[in-house]
Amino acid sequence: MGKVFKSVEEIPLEGVRFVDARFDLQDSEAGRKAFDEGHAPGAIYIHLEQDLSDMESDNGRHPMPNKEKLSAVFQGLGLSYDDQIIVYDQGASPFAARAWWMLTYAGFPNVVIANGGAPALEKKITFTKDIIKYPPTTIEFDWQEERYAPREAVKAIVDGKIEATLLDARAAARYRGEVEPLDKVAGHIPTAKNFDWEQLKSEGQLHANDSLRGIVSPDEHVVVYCGSGVTASPLYAVLADEGYENIQLYVGSYSDWITQYDIEKGTNE
Repeated sequence: MGKVFKSVEEIPLEGVRFVDARFDLQDSEAGRKAFDEGHAPGAIYIHLEQDLSDMESDNGRHPMPNKEKLSAVFQGLGLSYDDQIIVYDQGASPFAARAWWMLTYAGFPNVVIANGGAPALEKKITFTKDIIKYPPTTIEFDWQEERYAPREAVKAIVDGKIEATLLDARAAARYRGEVEPLDKVAGHIPTAKNFDWEQLKSEGQLHANDSLRGIVSPDEHVVVYCGSGVTASPLYAVLADEGYENIQLYVGSYSDWITQYDIEKGTNE
């Protein structure tokens, strides 16, 4: 899949389109406020819930938007397939990865994540309050369906009809079913293994580590999920950056799964 993360030293300053994906799950307008206070030159803002989720759907807490909505969002932001796109958030967060995944799912060929996010970028470039309104674009989208695992595909994995590893990106206590602060049922999708995405954080950046490499190998078919498809996104992105090719994101994730199917508790080795 190619390189996903770039350090600020690797990011070009000219001829790129910055996408600001900063967000706060406890304050849905905090990211936009941060954007208004200062952002990378020429950046556009993309909102996790308004742009990258279908909050009117019952299929989880941050449901997968349909193609019509995503098409309208990306065209309305004035993006094109020719753009060199740099996505960033507040650093070591899941939001740039969610935006990156949605953009690559929509077929944008040149998208990377600025590792370290806005704090790292500000050390290299001067942020501005100036907002540029780009003219809408028209794109014939080349949807990358192989990146997405719908609920039915996950059920087929659980039932043994598809050979794949489900990887739960939530904290271990939530995975084991000991606590559940957000969803009505505690536990995990049957057969799933666990790797807490927080373990990817290192000095304000996201990186793979030996613990992750020991849980899933590059030759496996891996489907990542979390509570609502947000914190699984950096896990997907880091695996892609490591060269894993047969990986998918279950966007609805656990909050979608429990609307239809049973769960299990404990640990799967």
